Amino acid sequence: MTDVVDSDELLRRMQRARACARQEERTWRTRSEELRSTDPEGARDAAVRTVAYGAVLTVLEEILTPGKHYGSE
Repeated sequence: MTDVVDSDELLRRMQRARACARQEERTWRTRSEELRSTDPEGARDAAVRTVAYGAVLTVLEEILTPGKHYGSE
């Protein structure tokens, strides 16, 4: 099933995806830090997820704000 969306709706969806990726990155970073001393393997898994969400966030940032450096926030 294919829905046709206008550019404004597409922009809103990408902005929501960026906000979600930003929140997930923070959540997994916190989880990794919490697990570091008690569960090294769990902390490593959480760190990998942090990197994955960070990559998604970087791509969405470049799409939504071309030329803006993600790390400068």
